[in-house]
Amino acid sequence: MPTQILSREDKADRSAVSETPEQAAQAAPPQFGRAILVAVFAAAVVSLVLLAFSWPTVTADPKDLPIAAVGDEQQIDQIAENAPDGMLDLKRVDSRAEAVQLIEEREVYGAFVLEDEPEILIAKAASPAVAQQLSGIGTQMQHSIDQQAISGLQEGTKKMQEQMQKALEAAASGQPPQGNPAGEGADPAASAMEVPQVKITDVVPLSDDDPSGAGLAIAGLPLTLGGIVGGVLTSMGIRSRRMRLVGTIVYGVVGGLALALIMQTWFGILQGNFGLNAVAIGLSIAATVGLINGFVSLIGPASIAIGAVLTMLIGNPIASLNQPKEFLAGNWGDIGQFFVPGAAGTLLRDLSYFPDAPMALQWWVLSAWLAVGIALILVGHVIAHRKAHSAAH
Repeated sequence: MPTQILSREDKADRSAVSETPEQAAQAAPPQFGRAILVAVFAAAVVSLVLLAFSWPTVTADPKDLPIAAVGDEQQIDQIAENAPDGMLDLKRVDSRAEAVQLIEEREVYGAFVLEDEPEILIAKAASPAVAQQLSGIGTQMQHSIDQQAISGLQEGTKKMQEQMQKALEAAASGQPPQGNPAGEGADPAASAMEVPQVKITDVVPLSDDDPSGAGLAIAGLPLTLGGIVGGVLTSMGIRSRRMRLVGTIVYGVVGGLALALIMQTWFGILQGNFGLNAVAIGLSIAATVGLINGFVSLIGPASIAIGAVLTMLIGNPIASLNQPKEFLAGNWGDIGQFFVPGAAGTLLRDLSYFPDAPMALQWWVLSAWLAVGIALILVGHVIAHRKAHSAAH
């Protein structure tokens, strides 16, 4: 008779069938309590995931956005007063060229040029949300200018009518007219033509392949998931700790090239130098893969969750991929730049659109996370080797 191999569930089901009603009644409470605990724990995990991903969006509030301003103190103070409270952190600069340079170096998100012809400089590639905010302020400025022009036009028309009335009265009494009966200065039509128009200039626009910036904003999520999936597969599929290190490096190289081909040459999400983009992508996913492999090599398979939590539930929500880091409460936006998703997202945006921006911090952050993962793999290998050597002797 062939031997049948029963799973734990099958054995549990058969034992449940063979149990007497009294035994089943005694076993029911523990099983019922365990079912309740598992269900509550699962609900708590789902709630935590929802909270982690929705909290940055729900609590988003633009504060202290660095914006350059060209003009005198009175003009700059007027801009600050008309803007939402605490929204702008205006930095006075001497010229439009200096403002453009600061935008290209990602020191500011835009600029107000308050000269004879007012202009607002935006950079959709830096943040479509901030560009929209600045454009809205430009609309308000234009409305205010138009209202002042209309008020001045009405006042000029009234004065002209008064002077014409006086001229008519003087003519009726036989007195010669005094001055210009039409009033001093230009006529109302000419005054209307001189109303300044607020110009909106996109200094660093997005590419035609990604005009809304949505592709660049969500690019960080595939990198995060790619790193986690790669970490799980390599840690569970490769038993040798030293070979996990090899797998981490190979995954980073191949994955970096593959994802760069898709994101840049196929979808057109990324711009700039293909090689640098591929290195940045490879380094970001290798950092996550190395971290997960490091925890598994040092602690065991159950520690996969540590790397996933650090990257997905902590790093990704505060990475500022969909909105500027200034939109997050407190210093969470700055803290997020020291995790893999935040550093990778900022680095890819700068490589694509802001080659003049400083990028050393992002390169060092990604390299440091990869170094930590490699160190954990090596430490785990040394500990396992010593345990095996001690057991052999």
